[in-house]
Amino acid sequence: QLQFVESGGGLVQSGGSLRVSCAASGFTLDNYDIGWFRQAPGKEYEGVACISDSGGSTYYVESVEGRFTISRDNAKNTVYLQMNSLKPEDTAVYYCAAVRGFTTLQEMCAMANAMDFWGKGTLVTVSA
Repeated sequence: QLQFVESGGGLVQSGGSLRVSCAASGFTLDNYDIGWFRQAPGKEYEGVACISDSGGSTYYVESVEGRFTISRDNAKNTVYLQMNSLKPEDTAVYYCAAVRGFTTLQEMCAMANAMDFWGKGTLVTVSA
């Protein structure tokens, strides 16, 4: 059974840090580009960080660049998102998603509806 499970969300104060993880089972991640997307209440999905299948390339949306770091450990079939200097506007449900075949990571991060697999999400709440 193909499964993507996120973990590590929670409540943190503004300026704090969290690391969320995404573990895959039933398939190997090393053939897929992976993205972290988020959805805040009443808003559409937003791609915040994407990483290539090898881990050699990354892309960040401007609002998180310099604060968030996406990484992957293909041996553990797991992808991570380290979030530092968190702000209340980062509050959202964070999802990981996988896809193959995009030309660029920027394009991938902009097209949530084109992902092949999704996790169920983990809630990150940043208090002021």
